Amino acid sequence: MQTDLADPAPPAVLSGPSAPGAPSAPTGAAWLIRTLLDLGVDTVFGYPGGAVLPLYDALHAEPRLRHVLVRHEQAAVHAAEGYARSTGRVGVVFVTSGPGVANTVSGLLDAYSDSIPLLLVSGQVRTDAIGTQAFQECDALAITRSVTKAGLQLSDPAQVAAAVRGAHALALQGRPGPVLIDFPKDVQAATVPAQAPGPLPGLAVSPNSADDGLAERAEQAMAALASARRPIFYGGGGLVSAGEPACRHFAELVRRSASPCTLTLMGLGAFPASDPAWLGMLGMHGTLEANLAMHEADLVIAVGARFDDRVTGRLRDFCPQARFIHLDIDAAQIGRVVPPWLAFTGDCALSLRALLAAWGERPVPERADWWQRIEAWRARDSLRFRSRPDAIAPQALLRALNRQLRGRDAIVSTDVGQHQMWVAQHIGFERPRRLLTSGGAGTMGYGLPAAIGAQLAHPGRLVVCVSGDASVLMNIQELASAVQHRAPVKLIVVNNGRMGMVRQWQQLHHGGRYSHSYSAALPDFVQVARGFGWQASRLQAPQQLEQALADCLASDAPYFLDVVVPEDDNCYPMIPAGAGHHELMLAPA
Repeated sequence: MQTDLADPAPPAVLSGPSAPGAPSAPTGAAWLIRTLLDLGVDTVFGYPGGAVLPLYDALHAEPRLRHVLVRHEQAAVHAAEGYARSTGRVGVVFVTSGPGVANTVSGLLDAYSDSIPLLLVSGQVRTDAIGTQAFQECDALAITRSVTKAGLQLSDPAQVAAAVRGAHALALQGRPGPVLIDFPKDVQAATVPAQAPGPLPGLAVSPNSADDGLAERAEQAMAALASARRPIFYGGGGLVSAGEPACRHFAELVRRSASPCTLTLMGLGAFPASDPAWLGMLGMHGTLEANLAMHEADLVIAVGARFDDRVTGRLRDFCPQARFIHLDIDAAQIGRVVPPWLAFTGDCALSLRALLAAWGERPVPERADWWQRIEAWRARDSLRFRSRPDAIAPQALLRALNRQLRGRDAIVSTDVGQHQMWVAQHIGFERPRRLLTSGGAGTMGYGLPAAIGAQLAHPGRLVVCVSGDASVLMNIQELASAVQHRAPVKLIVVNNGRMGMVRQWQQLHHGGRYSHSYSAALPDFVQVARGFGWQASRLQAPQQLEQALADCLASDAPYFLDVVVPEDDNCYPMIPAGAGHHELMLAPA
């Protein structure tokens, strides 16, 4: 995406804080807020503190910019992620210095790992106090360097607009991600009548280079697809980031070529789960048919996916018979894990459009033998589970939820663990940006604030968070944020009294030695939720499952449903540690 960073001529009048005696010229803080509004930002998530008070004072004078007060800075980042992932826009966060910005690191890691566009504005001590170990001083650039695309500390209030425009553009450019602006308190408060034009060093956005020879390589790729006997399409989170047009091109190419399709956890929704070509998620807890189809394929077309270890299993056994065609916007991902036969670097939508044009009017290939093998794998029902007459199986819970969400275009967020994988396995996502989950970083505590961010971005939509009893405690204070900001999130906790995935690994790989993977002091979640102002109930009886879910989803207020499930249910299929992706463990018969 080409972006012009030159700042337009400043307006003749820009009002600053409305307090008596406010300066006639705008402050650096007022310029930051005005620039965000000019960029179309309508919501910021944050938590105030001493070093960012001039910015909050300017915010008080600008009602057009909605501020969402969270209860912890990590949650501010996750809420901004939920906003960004559900809209495709940049999520914006304001925090103070020291512990304020330090608390964002887990969230930044999550956004960086999953390519989520964010702009974090952190307050900083006065410029003349930097380096003196002043109260709540920390080197924000240093502690966030490995989890941001770039960072900049402002020293000149005349450069605020250029910095904000550059950071906003950089967050979206290429592979999206978080960008930091560190904003000293005196620079926020300084008045300046005009802004310096042009980009700042370190935040310059350069145009994406042209993909030379795109048409020729597209012809080569489509000739290979037409002649392949066992092709498969493999899409990832980059396909979702590329937008709905890219997902439509992807789906059309899958259907025209009579090929099967699988997606990573981050890619779910990029291809409709109801389509017959859909094999389910692949990887560590993916379906048998998806993983075996990848293993037996002779051509893999990977779009916006990075071949991470949770997908490949033991790398030397990954797709041993296949040639790879890899499409990705990030050149660093091409060949990083798997060497491609053909590569397309750039916007997936443009590359997929070129592939469709190259496919042209080719007849639908005859792939009966390939589909016959796939249907035999499907028939083994790798997502089967044991029903219990006296308890709610977690898989049954998610299947019941899937039935009740059908046709409602809901957004679902999750935390991390077994419940996350059961959501991926048993809830069918028909469109992109309907699943919000932590993939690369695996961040417990992500789900609730992400759901709040998505709910505020889509006030008329049904937003459901599926969490676990361990994960929900990580950011449970955000129950208050949902009430304050009237976000009617539905929170369903799969409560097995354990750190479920840790317990499963200890059972299967550590001789059943359950070292500190359970809690002997879980709270009464219903009482806790009600104390925060939520509606809440607890569910244990299987015969009450459907009605309890219906009541939860029908509520016009935030609703906490605590669902008790057996402590020893495992999530299958599963690629054992150190195994190949074709060596899945299935649920016991």
